[in-house]
Amino acid sequence: MSFHDAVVPAYLQMLNSLTGLLTKAEAHCAAKKIDPGVLLGSRLFPDMLPLSKQIQLVSDFATKGCARLTHSEVPSTPDTETSFAELKQRLAKTIDYVKSFKPEQFEGADVRDVTFPAGPDKSITMKGQQFLSSFSLPNFYFHAAIAHGILRHNGVEIGKRDFLGAN
Repeated sequence: MSFHDAVVPAYLQMLNSLTGLLTKAEAHCAAKKIDPGVLLGSRLFPDMLPLSKQIQLVSDFATKGCARLTHSEVPSTPDTETSFAELKQRLAKTIDYVKSFKPEQFEGADVRDVTFPAGPDKSITMKGQQFLSSFSLPNFYFHAAIAHGILRHNGVEIGKRDFLGAN
């Protein structure tokens, strides 16, 4: 399996499934007459980030993961989304960005140094394989799972197949 095939499809599967989850969440709000802002601001626990930020972080880990692995310019994505439509648009842009990467851009990425920020005045350097398997994908899936958990906790009728994008 090429490194591209280990990276891009994983990001795309979850980005597409989150788009579906947000569509179901938006319909849930309309059907139950819930202010969408309430759901977008929901958290699993008070010290955790809200749903909207979880989606933004999933988007960031996909775009920045691809950019860093290919030594491309890391795009700037300000967190300005306040609605389901805006979050779905962000996911759509992320999907287009991830799809734009070609297999040859990932050649040698598994052994290439990847440097990324780890706080305001610190950075970490790892080989690409370690960056992907120990940092980028775990964080990506964590925030996707938390987003799913927030929605499920708030009564949106979704399950594992929705998380996997199989519905």
